[in-house]
Amino acid sequence: MIGLYILGAILLFGAFKVLRGVYYIRKAKRLEAEIALIEGRTEAMNSETAAIKAERKSEQAAAVVALGFVPEDQLDTDNALPVSPEQTAAVAAVKAGDWEAAAAYIEAAGQDWEERWQRVRPLSELAAEDDAWLLAWRAARPSDPSAALVNADTGVIVAWNVRGSARASHTTQEQFRIFRELLLKAQEQAREAQRLADPADPVPYMVEQSISQGLGYAHEEYQQLWSQITKRDPKNLSAHTNAMQYWSQKWRGSHEMALAFARECAAGAEPGELLSVLPLIAYIEQELHESDLKPETFFKEPEVIAAVDAALVDLAAADPEDWRSIRLRHPLAWFLFWQDRDAEAVEQFRHIDGHIGAMPWYYWPKSRYVHARDWAVRVVTPGLEP
Repeated sequence: MIGLYILGAILLFGAFKVLRGVYYIRKAKRLEAEIALIEGRTEAMNSETAAIKAERKSEQAAAVVALGFVPEDQLDTDNALPVSPEQTAAVAAVKAGDWEAAAAYIEAAGQDWEERWQRVRPLSELAAEDDAWLLAWRAARPSDPSAALVNADTGVIVAWNVRGSARASHTTQEQFRIFRELLLKAQEQAREAQRLADPADPVPYMVEQSISQGLGYAHEEYQQLWSQITKRDPKNLSAHTNAMQYWSQKWRGSHEMALAFARECAAGAEPGELLSVLPLIAYIEQELHESDLKPETFFKEPEVIAAVDAALVDLAAADPEDWRSIRLRHPLAWFLFWQDRDAEAVEQFRHIDGHIGAMPWYYWPKSRYVHARDWAVRVVTPGLEP
């Protein structure tokens, strides 16, 4: 009897376990169903929220465009300002094989060395893709200083195209080898252009600035190159901004060296010469390459605010017709945005809007520019929310 009792108890306990298992399975399934329902509702709510946010963002963007600003999809990311009709015509003629148009376009700059540099570069970019017209020009005029200049600058562009814009850790040894070989050839071409040039022309030496970065000129060697430029054109803006890259930490200097160079040059300039852009460039480069710095705090440091104020004074003293001022307005807009000086930022955005191929925008997707511009515009415009 006891055995039968024990056996019955075991069977009963087993049945209980089965029933309990069925109960928990069913409960688990009900919970899964409830969780799935909740997740579905959450996903639907998130989708609805995302749709509402997207619609609101679209409405905000449209409101800014309605105030006269350029839509994001129409922003020119290649140029810092509108391309001149003269450049457009020269480029079109050169593409058709007319090298004489290239020669005439460069020579029209006269001894405005900044303008000469700006005219050489788009032609060099064309030659880097197809140099048949340049070879014809050099064959017809082997001692032409402008042809030699374009040839040297083309060599620099080709070398840097091989190098690419990736960090050294993401660049192959083969790329570096070819890059160095091409730069050494470009160095020879730059020296030839220097020999053929007007003795007052700094532009062939400016071409060598990019070579100095890639080949790693020692500081003493770079100073010799720099002296060749500044004795010919002491306040050339492009030369100074190129030098900033050499002295930056990512190339052959440090943040301290770059800032010291920038401050010295800016202090030695007259109001309106626009060299106040150099400290701004130094601060941008520093913030980009030091992970512990945040623009919302770093750009509000007293020394940075002082640099921005000095740049605004410099800009106000510049010739309103001086196209170089646009190169100061771009970084100014960025700093004023971070310093919550939105009305002043909007003034700069109105000047630069539409063409953002400039420091600092070329470091990021154009959405970064649009965010800063639209935020500042919405802050200062009654009826719009930031």
